[in-house]
Amino acid sequence: MPRTTLRIAIRTSLLAATCLTASPLLAQDASVEERLDRLEAMVGSLLERMDAQEGANSAQQTAIRTEMREQSEALLAATRDLKTQQAELAQQTAAPSQQDGKGFKVGKTTVAYGGYVKLDAISQRFSGGNVADGSIIRDFLIPGAIPVGGAPSGFDTDFNARQTRFFFKTETDVGTEHKLASHIELDFMVTPGGDERISNSYVPRLRQAYITYDNWLFGQAWSTFQNVGALPDSLDFIGATPGTVFDRQPMIRYTRGGLQIAVEQPETTVTSPTGARVLAGDDTFPDIVGRYNFAGDWGSVSLAGIVRTLRITDDDFGSGTDSALAYGASVAGKLKIGPHDDLRFMATAGDGLGRYIGLNIVNDAALDANGDLDPIFTYSGFLAYRHLWSDKLRSSISGAYFKADNPILLTTNQVTDESWNVLANLIWSPVDPIDIGVELMYAERTLEDGRSGNLQRVQVSTRYNF
Repeated sequence: MPRTTLRIAIRTSLLAATCLTASPLLAQDASVEERLDRLEAMVGSLLERMDAQEGANSAQQTAIRTEMREQSEALLAATRDLKTQQAELAQQTAAPSQQDGKGFKVGKTTVAYGGYVKLDAISQRFSGGNVADGSIIRDFLIPGAIPVGGAPSGFDTDFNARQTRFFFKTETDVGTEHKLASHIELDFMVTPGGDERISNSYVPRLRQAYITYDNWLFGQAWSTFQNVGALPDSLDFIGATPGTVFDRQPMIRYTRGGLQIAVEQPETTVTSPTGARVLAGDDTFPDIVGRYNFAGDWGSVSLAGIVRTLRITDDDFGSGTDSALAYGASVAGKLKIGPHDDLRFMATAGDGLGRYIGLNIVNDAALDANGDLDPIFTYSGFLAYRHLWSDKLRSSISGAYFKADNPILLTTNQVTDESWNVLANLIWSPVDPIDIGVELMYAERTLEDGRSGNLQRVQVSTRYNF
């Protein structure tokens, strides 16, 4: 190698090493400073030997060049090592920064957040009686609470931002063999604390809070019996409420591929001989749910089954302790129709599923003359079609139905026999994170004695997803 070229290469390597160690991060590392001193001494020795080449004989020049080559290779290797050490140190000490646009890094944990801000403007009329100002029945459809038998109300108009939602997600690096994450989610629905007169301040509530470790989930999440992905694209909080499984609760769930198996929180709801709802609170065994998910280019479908043990004790009705088996099955999914449209559906049937369907339209069981539990059979379902008019405009239509086989000699004829609703909407997205829409809904509830009540609703909503 020509002496001038070698001299330039050595000086370039020294400059690179000096620049690396000039970093404030590395200046605090004593071992790096020591290595720089050794590099400078090595380069000084090389330069001296280059000068000594002049006047040396051939054998001496060969020996000097060999030694210089070895030291130059060592110098380059040391420089590369310094670069690696700088990168590692910078990663360990840097302030939290964006990671692939998903969140920020704190130590070994990546934190992400998201949610949406939503304003709902609702004007609605109840045919079976007036609903008090501030009641949650005026915020979204609750089929089992539609008034029956009263004087028709006028149209009531309410504005609220209570559906606004916020969530945190974390993922911690625990090595290549395992994956540890968590999810915490809040909103402001069905909570006290606010008023429409002055503050409209509502208490936040816990929606979901769970940990996932590899294939396991521990915490509060959507019931494994429910396929959330099948719900209609609606402005109402749920949309197809009478026809859907809807439940969030604490659980332990195992997932492997499309298979999910879970043990979930039990809770028995019973209709008393007067038609009232009693929450027994005496459950012994968890609800057991199994589900399998199928997915492909055509869409997705889930099949789910549940087994429950309903239980009461003497303190509930004074009739002793009793338990009964409850069970059910549900099929749900979203099928692609053409390049943009989709069809969403759910069908559920079973004995003793009351609290899982339509926000607990009816209870799980009734009490017979001997004080024993008699599970109530129900079936329900919905169908929804979504059509994209353009990249910025879409519509959905949906219909849902619920039917209960109440033992009216045990429950009275004042309990809900059936409920149904239909809706249609038009949603415009001027830019990707924003939805502005209008939705029309009609819903009805019928009692076992034949009386019914309905609601007619117009809803306008604006939602910003972040």
